[in-house]
Amino acid sequence: MPEEVVLDTNVLIAGLRSSRGASHRVLRLIGTGLFSIHVSVPLVLEYEETLVRERPVLGLTQSGVGDVLDYLCSVAGHHEINFLWRPFLRDPDDDMVLELAVQAGCSCIVTHNLRDFAGSETFGVPAVLPRDFLKKIGATK
Repeated sequence: MPEEVVLDTNVLIAGLRSSRGASHRVLRLIGTGLFSIHVSVPLVLEYEETLVRERPVLGLTQSGVGDVLDYLCSVAGHHEINFLWRPFLRDPDDDMVLELAVQAGCSCIVTHNLRDFAGSETFGVPAVLPRDFLKKIGATK
């Protein structure tokens, strides 16, 4: 059974910014069956806002941003958030990520900001670094 996860926006950006590193490998493994990603409307809007802002650095065109979002949405599980605990986490903007992970029954949140998700394990959803996630799914090089 594949892992069920939510990708924090910083993993998406890091993976698109550099073709090296664990974040890029995580992105390349989306849709392979090793794990499933989950999204909500607020998270996709955050992905979009950040991709548009970082577009010049990422070398993406506007249609490229759309292509990335379309692909992620086509392979992801879609969820409406039915509960709000805000604020629970250090950064209130990250609460929507935790809420999605709980709603979707995810095993973890893949992020570079572990401190921002301190306490997420209370809900059974620990935050893990991309490299640790790759180890967890047996996808290290």
